[in-house]
Amino acid sequence: MFEFLLLEGAQAGLSWAAILRRREGYRMAFADFAPKTVAGYGAKTVEDLLGNSGIIRNRSKIDAAIQNARSFLEVQEEFGSFDRYIWGFVPDRKTIKNRWTSIKQLPAKTRESEAVSKDLIKRGFKFVGPTICYAYMQATGMVNDHITSCFRYDQV
Repeated sequence: MFEFLLLEGAQAGLSWAAILRRREGYRMAFADFAPKTVAGYGAKTVEDLLGNSGIIRNRSKIDAAIQNARSFLEVQEEFGSFDRYIWGFVPDRKTIKNRWTSIKQLPAKTRESEAVSKDLIKRGFKFVGPTICYAYMQATGMVNDHITSCFRYDQV
């Protein structure tokens, strides 16, 4: 769950292809996406990351990844797991299975992603606007936005 959160924030304003090409770089730079390790990153590590061509070298996004790791750990402490917390934003804690017949119907954000965004921001997270949160919800299986004619629709 932390990996997707970190990658969604890094992707803001960029293509997914740009992030996916660097996924291994992110894995190495961010300790296999271990929030406890990332939460402990200090100024020296930030400077090293700014010189790392394997990731997007944007100070705001790097700082956000570290802050998000700290907030992620706080949510885990409060709720027992981040998973328990985040799934609380969808009805019955089950995947929202939309029935879009055209890709043009897919929203950029929803009332659920707006609620997630608002709460994450309140908890100190960065780069978690409603559109990023909706993409996160799709990536983690909280929302099934495959169109009904897609061969994966029933599988997901």
